[in-house]
Amino acid sequence: MSVLTPLLLRGLTGPARRLLVPRAQLHSKPPREQLGTMDIAIGLTSCFLCILLPSGWVLSHLESYKKRE
Repeated sequence: MSVLTPLLLRGLTGPARRLLVPRAQLHSKPPREQLGTMDIAIGLTSCFLCILLPSGWVLSHLESYKKRE
């Protein structure tokens, strides 16, 4: 390597070191109202129905997809 290579590399990376990355101002507070048992049950059931049920159906019928021509 030449003697100028470190100087050139330092010149290229110098401006990148001075860039400031903005940080998000996140503040956590307690919830305004507590979730009840029914709210949690409805949320978990809807997640199961919307995400796990269709993927489970596809996985259980995978052999029929492979046989189809």
